[in-house]
Amino acid sequence: MGYTIAEKIIKSHLVSGEMKKGEEIAIRIDQTLTQDATGTMAYLEFETMGIPRVKTELSVAYIDHNTLQSGFENADDHRFIQSMAKKYGLKFSRPGNGICHQVHLERFGIPGKTLIGSDSHTPTGGGIGMLAMGAGGLDVAVAMAGGAYHITMPKMYKVNLTGNLNPFVTAKDISLEILGILSVKGGVGAIIEWGGEGIKALSVPERATITNMGAELGATTSIFPSDEVTFEFLKAQGREDDFVPLESDEDTEYDRIIDIDLSKLKPKIACPHSPDNVEDVESVAGTKVDQVCIGSCTNSSLYDMLKVAALLKGKTVNPDVSLSVSPGSKQVLSMLAECGALTDILAGGARVLECACGPCIGMGFSPNSKGVSLRTFNRNFEGRSGTKDGKVYLVSPETAVAAAIYGEITEPEKLGDIPKIDMPEKFKVDDNLIISPASENEAGNVEILRGPNIKEFPKGDTLRDSFKSKVSLKVSDNITTDHIMPAGAKILPYRSNIPHLSQYCFEVCDKDFPARAKAEGKSIIVGGENYGQGSSREHAALVPLYLGVKVVIAKSFARIHEANLINAGIMPLTFENPKEYDEIFQGDEISIENIFEGIDSGKLILKNLRTSREIKTVCNFTHRQRAILKAGGLLSYVATEAK
Repeated sequence: MGYTIAEKIIKSHLVSGEMKKGEEIAIRIDQTLTQDATGTMAYLEFETMGIPRVKTELSVAYIDHNTLQSGFENADDHRFIQSMAKKYGLKFSRPGNGICHQVHLERFGIPGKTLIGSDSHTPTGGGIGMLAMGAGGLDVAVAMAGGAYHITMPKMYKVNLTGNLNPFVTAKDISLEILGILSVKGGVGAIIEWGGEGIKALSVPERATITNMGAELGATTSIFPSDEVTFEFLKAQGREDDFVPLESDEDTEYDRIIDIDLSKLKPKIACPHSPDNVEDVESVAGTKVDQVCIGSCTNSSLYDMLKVAALLKGKTVNPDVSLSVSPGSKQVLSMLAECGALTDILAGGARVLECACGPCIGMGFSPNSKGVSLRTFNRNFEGRSGTKDGKVYLVSPETAVAAAIYGEITEPEKLGDIPKIDMPEKFKVDDNLIISPASENEAGNVEILRGPNIKEFPKGDTLRDSFKSKVSLKVSDNITTDHIMPAGAKILPYRSNIPHLSQYCFEVCDKDFPARAKAEGKSIIVGGENYGQGSSREHAALVPLYLGVKVVIAKSFARIHEANLINAGIMPLTFENPKEYDEIFQGDEISIENIFEGIDSGKLILKNLRTSREIKTVCNFTHRQRAILKAGGLLSYVATEAK
């Protein structure tokens, strides 16, 4: 039996374990990336390990999230990260250089390499045949220190694309189609490989849009072959020597195969408030639009921006619509300026924002109250835009432009003929905003610059064999990391200050939770299906840890968040019988006995002291995960192992 693309990469990077589905494996990591919203904490964790120099082939620290500097906090974090990069051997991408995933694809990604990043959309790198995965900051710190990355060996899904896309149907529509098929939890525990004749017509930016959106499926990652299309992209970046051909074997067997006929696809739209709430655009046509945002790590490439410019040329944005455009990188912006496309965008009435995440994470350009906002982004969770009652839809750049011009959701075909986009053979390469680290000889003299907003990260306690605790919060299905630890301009500047962040924990669900949890001292959270979907931000585990949360019981967990809980020293338990979720209420006192025996066996029985009923839970932790929990978290475990 042959190997998939992902299996080939895993096999060549395997450090320990066997490639059996459901078993824990450890793989060597070639590259890491961080962004500033998660990076400060990751570098504090790395510093604690006492490693003098990163041990990866390449590690890059990007500044792309917290670029609105209304106070000292973000600026201080940027200086701290830059000084850490200089001292410990990382490249540093300055603010304004672009969004981490777009820049990494352009300048650093290499087919066949492994990459983990402290951002859930790191799978963007799968567009050029990388095994690229989102992870918590602590896992990234361990990888930078030379440690392996531990995951459960995933299932392998194959999506076969056949036929050809009709005019105004795009890679974004393919992404939304697969979300409609699988849902936001349909990819959990799987790697999704894209193939078939239909991929040959997809450029690398289009492929990267699809792998980026794979994060919304809950998938471990998504990946395309590395082929002639990949080579031409790398050649245009002056990196043809980085090309490595990669494809799956002909006799490969997959756990699931999904066929999509591209010729049958219509323009798609994800309606509020979930990326899998997918409809055809025509079904919601006529809905008045207040705002349109184009960009983010999903659709901000030069290819996307040139399409937007061509569709806007000679037209003007509707007077009732506010349009923003965020190019993905300095390279994209400068090339738009040189070819005149930027002028077409500006003349059409768009506001050009910084090459940063911006509106996607609620850092500016929030919609009006109850406003309808069409965005080419990857997430439309409630409140993520910065406006709690905003109604956010996800669409392609083409559909976004049509809405901006006509003032309502409308089919993009209304714009007329599809413009032909001629991509340059050579991209403008200027890496002057990427700063190299100090040499090993000079590193000892580099001072780490710390501002007053940078606080120590919380540490878990050594696990006890029994305890009693109240349920401080009960939440429903599909709770996202934005629910647990919101983003936005008000909160993101405090990513390095866990005590301050704790005031906002679960405020979307229950504004009284922080005070209640802190008053309890230790407590339990109960959740539904797919608990912790969305961002890889480990703050969604570290802040509850700071507030005394010891256990989370849920019907199911999102992959990265479950790992982050374990790394923080919080036990994630799954209901053996999901119906028992209905028997627990906020305020119930839960007793847990014989914890060590339970986690070793994979079965842990809890007792609800209000009802005197037993609750059976599943905890299929690996040997390593059990050791991490017993130690009180990954940092304590690593420290113990180092002795």
